[in-house]
Amino acid sequence: MRFSVRPGQGEPDDFDLGDMVWEGERGRVVSAGHVPDQGMMIHLSVALLLHQLGPLLSGKRRTLSYTGIGSSFRLDFRRDGKGFVSVVSKSEPESESESKGAPVGRTRAEGLARAVLRAAEEFAENDLTRLPADSGARSDCLAAVREFRVAVEA
Repeated sequence: MRFSVRPGQGEPDDFDLGDMVWEGERGRVVSAGHVPDQGMMIHLSVALLLHQLGPLLSGKRRTLSYTGIGSSFRLDFRRDGKGFVSVVSKSEPESESESKGAPVGRTRAEGLARAVLRAAEEFAENDLTRLPADSGARSDCLAAVREFRVAVEA
């Protein structure tokens, strides 16, 4: 997976738009290139993802429906009793009776945690460093990465 800031937005700030790419053995989903646009406030969305994934990966929750901030990009996570997590990308349904889903993959919770941590650390190193030192989004996302790393290593 990969998290990135979209280029050409001027000076970096807390509300920059960005995208997520998720790839697994069953498919690949991206937030870019949709109508309507599914780009999200990426700095805040990565922090939210890390905060929400913790209880799912530790086994305290069995399901999670994650939506990027300011976006309709949605991922549904389901953990089974054997420690495997399935990831499905959900798009906004055309009607209430319709629910479209694109499977991404299924993996052990530990593998998903390591992959998310790796992507978040790369994002922090490459994109968060561009934000001002006193940025709230920067400090929140860095704190979320630190907390997530501790949880993954525990």
